[in-house]
Amino acid sequence: MLATGLCFVAVNTIVRSLEGALPASQAAFIRFLFGLVFLAPVIVGALRGGFPAPIWRLFALRAALHVVAVVAWFYAMSRITVAEVTAIGFLNPIIVTIGAALFLGERLAARRIMAVGVALLGALIVLRPGLRELDPGHLSQVLASVAFGASYLVAKQLSGKVPASVVVAMMSLTVSVGLAPTALAQWVPPTMAQLAWLALVAVFATAGHYTMTRAFAAAPLTVTQPVTFLQLVWASLVGVFVFHEPLDGWVMLGGGLMIGAISYITWREARVRARTVTPPVSATKI
Repeated sequence: MLATGLCFVAVNTIVRSLEGALPASQAAFIRFLFGLVFLAPVIVGALRGGFPAPIWRLFALRAALHVVAVVAWFYAMSRITVAEVTAIGFLNPIIVTIGAALFLGERLAARRIMAVGVALLGALIVLRPGLRELDPGHLSQVLASVAFGASYLVAKQLSGKVPASVVVAMMSLTVSVGLAPTALAQWVPPTMAQLAWLALVAVFATAGHYTMTRAFAAAPLTVTQPVTFLQLVWASLVGVFVFHEPLDGWVMLGGGLMIGAISYITWREARVRARTVTPPVSATKI
């Protein structure tokens, strides 16, 4: 999880350093094209096997949500600080929790509702509407978090129908197709340096998802989830020392509340899952 955090902070840093030199949809399109290189074998195998129409509809829905999310995220990175983007991004699992209760029928107990409320309070502390002027980048990152959360809900539905590797690979393919029209419509010839940086974004993003998967396999979520708070610390340090952004204590406080709430929800879900899976003492041993 430490490596995961460093990879994702590297992604944020590189995109922030481009400073909107390329349109958001074009930058996202190029990043996903590079990502296809890593996933080409899985994509070819999946397309050869084919999918029924309901699966294609879920792929298309996730692609549409992810296109909105990545364009909004790239735009936010060019407008607001790295720490703010990182902190607001912690809304993703909260959106997933709320969406799972509203659309997938998952139970939302009183303690989880309280944790969601604490997380939303943390988001308000980060944004501080009414106490300062909000930049379009703040609203764009909120939109990105909502769209990413909705995309993950669709991915959860897909995960029970196709292998996880296929879910990731088809997302990269369909998002690339979805981004292509707007990217080509406002195409700005990229420099070799910009292409190299976006290729590096694809490398770090792919590595981050890989190390995160390894972490989830090696340790309980109750151990790995709190480590994600370090992403906010590192992002703040990058903002201060690389981009000369002010260190905002309110962002750290709000982000800390959000991570605390996420960690609590994760811990509760792990406890419930353990009670469900662990058989009683009197059960027959096989």
